[in-house]
Amino acid sequence: MAEKSDTQSRCNGSGKRVAIVGAGVSGLAAAYKLKLHGVNVTLYEAEERAGGKLISVSQHGLVWDEGANTMTESEIEVRSLLDNLGLREKQQFPISQQKRYIVRNGMPVLIPSNPIALIKSNILSAKSKFQIILEPFLWKKRYLSKVSDDHMEESVGGFFQRHFGKEVVDYLIDPFLAGTNASDPESLSQHSPTYASYFSRAMESGEKMFGSIIAGAVQSKLSARREKRGETEGSSEKKKHQRGSFSFQGGMQTLTDTLCKELGKDVLRLTSKVLSLSYSHGEKSALENWSIAYASNIDKQSKYFSFDAVIMATPLSNVREMKIMKEGKPFLLDFLPQTKQEEFKIAALSTMQVNYLPLSVIITTFKKENVKRPLEGFGVLVPSKEQQNGLKTLGTLFSSTMFPDRAPNDLYLYTTFVGGSRNQELAKASTDELKQIVTSDLRQLLGAEGEPTFVNHFYWSKAFPSYGHNFDSVLAAIDKMEENLPGFFYAGNKGGGLSVGKAIASGWKAADLVISYLDSSSDGKMF
Repeated sequence: MAEKSDTQSRCNGSGKRVAIVGAGVSGLAAAYKLKLHGVNVTLYEAEERAGGKLISVSQHGLVWDEGANTMTESEIEVRSLLDNLGLREKQQFPISQQKRYIVRNGMPVLIPSNPIALIKSNILSAKSKFQIILEPFLWKKRYLSKVSDDHMEESVGGFFQRHFGKEVVDYLIDPFLAGTNASDPESLSQHSPTYASYFSRAMESGEKMFGSIIAGAVQSKLSARREKRGETEGSSEKKKHQRGSFSFQGGMQTLTDTLCKELGKDVLRLTSKVLSLSYSHGEKSALENWSIAYASNIDKQSKYFSFDAVIMATPLSNVREMKIMKEGKPFLLDFLPQTKQEEFKIAALSTMQVNYLPLSVIITTFKKENVKRPLEGFGVLVPSKEQQNGLKTLGTLFSSTMFPDRAPNDLYLYTTFVGGSRNQELAKASTDELKQIVTSDLRQLLGAEGEPTFVNHFYWSKAFPSYGHNFDSVLAAIDKMEENLPGFFYAGNKGGGLSVGKAIASGWKAADLVISYLDSSSDGKMF
């Protein structure tokens, strides 16, 4: 049963109560949206801090991020959140963010920003350039049905290689995946929740409709232009907000800190690990049917509270550790669908299917006078092929070049990533070993001489989920969980993507679903 204080709190606001498990950016966004609608929210977080993978550090005159470094506001939910929080004045846009580099033959090469620049650049061979130009003519619509059937479970790498060749995968797709989610083209399915997967799915649609990736892209571009002609005069402001990466003064954690401040201490329950969830359909009402048990570091004894709905905003690996009951019976998390399962058996991912990629984030500073070939721009990505040239890192962000206030004027601040699917063991190396690896790579790429004046090492044991080629099973599992547990909603990198913006949008949308569910339940429409 719920404690007395729990029942009394129903007198406030709408009287409807929602529990959110996980205080990362998805959970925080969901809680904020619900609070705006007058719903009483309790946000449980097992760790000592909220914010998930948004961690910013200010030390020795330096500011750096140990998780996500930037985000975009392509999603309308992000724009709404920033406007509501009043964070526009704290946004920081990188200087020369369009200048990004990929390593070729051991040296950084500027990534072409348009088709003409691509043809002129030396990032690809003449053969690959011709393959790109001729792609619309080489792929004919009469072959589409066969292609679609044969490549249903195709990897991201396989898809792009079919159309553009291996060199494009090696020097464009591979480093992009390593830089955005520490993965690689072959282990990643087109259906996985990454930007590259989203892009390949969009390209696949173009392939199916028009027989060519490029033809489909051109048609999409023309269609988008026609739609824009019908937009109102205020759309120019909207378009401005959609373009480019950005951070905040003080780093990305400014976003989650602001959310926490707006939510208040009464909403957040830190160091509170949810142990079990139980759903029981009440005879008189469709509401107040959820019971949650949690334990805190302060009080080890389990506490029980009742709620009308639950948003799960924590990784699937954490969900597997929880005990879930429905109508007094265990709600089994057997994961991965099987044929002829019992009605309420849930399929999802076991640890064999949901692996997490480790990643080390190395922060270094060098005296400007000791960096002989500094580059202006966002950063440099290292293709896995370049390991043959002695490079072991995934890539480096030019942090103080993007945001000059992140370091003193006489220093360059760099954020370098090591590990991921390319070298999982190396991600676990000691700080001293990683310092030498990063210093060696920066010496080769930027002419950095001597030792760094500052080094910081942060290790993520579970930096990014790796769904392999089974992501459809993950989505089916989550969908079945939501279908069979009334008032249960999942938020996070469910399917939209792994970016900060996608995570916010997922939390925001989950909150919308909860609001609709509570309204329908109050009207007696649910049962």
